[in-house]
Amino acid sequence: MFIRIERASSIPISRQMAEQIRARCLSGSLKAGDRLPSVRELARELAVNQNTVLRVYEKLTGEGLLDRRHGDGTYIADRPPVRRLSGQVKQYRGDLEQIARRGLMLGLTPGELERHFKAAIQAAAGGLTSSGGTNEKKERA
Repeated sequence: MFIRIERASSIPISRQMAEQIRARCLSGSLKAGDRLPSVRELARELAVNQNTVLRVYEKLTGEGLLDRRHGDGTYIADRPPVRRLSGQVKQYRGDLEQIARRGLMLGLTPGELERHFKAAIQAAAGGLTSSGGTNEKKERA
């Protein structure tokens, strides 16, 4: 599917999953009304416990991002909380600035930072598209 789990990461799997689903909503690759895989399907695909997927779905439903329909499935909410999503973008920008500051403190030049960011973007985009993303727009270099 569209979620990539980094098992060696210190970030909990449930948080990785939730952040990637949120990011997909922000990027527009998941749109209102899109159906997500069932808990069982996603757990099997990612080789994680079903309770992990269930907790992520419940958390995002509580945030208003997902809509769980009994007996039908889990969908992207018709009206995702845009205000909360814009907060996520603001946090992302802050995280990115912090990473850039760390790179500069390590003595990297702005050009080197730019190359590292581009490589990271390409690696992330490759991981998303190779894992079955549906509406990916491939950026041409």
